[in-house]
Amino acid sequence: MTKFEIHIQPFGHHALLITWPDEVDEAILKEMLRLKDILISEGFSAPEWDIVMAYRSLALIQNLGPISYLEVKSKVEKFISQATDNGEIASKRWYLPVCYDEEFALDIDEVSDKLSLTPQSLIDLHTSTNYLVYGIGFVPGFMYLGGLPKHLETQRREHPRPLVLQGSVGLAGKQTGIYPQDSPGGWNIIGNCPISLFSLAVDPPCFVSVGDQIRFYAITKAEHELRKIEAQVGVYNLKSEEV
Repeated sequence: MTKFEIHIQPFGHHALLITWPDEVDEAILKEMLRLKDILISEGFSAPEWDIVMAYRSLALIQNLGPISYLEVKSKVEKFISQATDNGEIASKRWYLPVCYDEEFALDIDEVSDKLSLTPQSLIDLHTSTNYLVYGIGFVPGFMYLGGLPKHLETQRREHPRPLVLQGSVGLAGKQTGIYPQDSPGGWNIIGNCPISLFSLAVDPPCFVSVGDQIRFYAITKAEHELRKIEAQVGVYNLKSEEV
């Protein structure tokens, strides 16, 4: 039996929405992932169904037509009771290179000053943690990562940039993340990752899944240029391990 207070409600004619308490909690994420696995195993799978996860919610969407809300709700309630903390979650830890050179780290000096750190101390802290992927969204491939060291928590930029380059690594609030494509953005940019996080040319387009871990490691500017070329021609060896 779940230890969390969970609510189920209609989400239009084709879907229902399941919500957990309003907090970022690894235990909630794992319960959501277990429920997702159960739903898929019980037939709530593509192409008939889509399951969309966020920080504390899961949307179950019927693609072929309207649903009987009460009927689906009854089934989901049964499955929720099975999504306890006893099951294992298959996940990976991905090792992603980041260049913190001043050419890419547009805000690292300003952020370091605000946090009473040296830029190198900031880099050491940023690369010291296994970050948990809580969600993927905003733009395709953008990972919302939890686990940022408290000493790196900082406010978003007062004035967002109209253009943040693909691969830019940022800090905002209690989170860090990578911009998977050129886009506007208000996070503090401290480096750049040369590895593409989203591509329609591969299946799946995003190699990272919710529940995976990300570990950053520092590389030089020359290594960044080489890794970027390797990634573009498809010969980069992406490091990962089962966790």
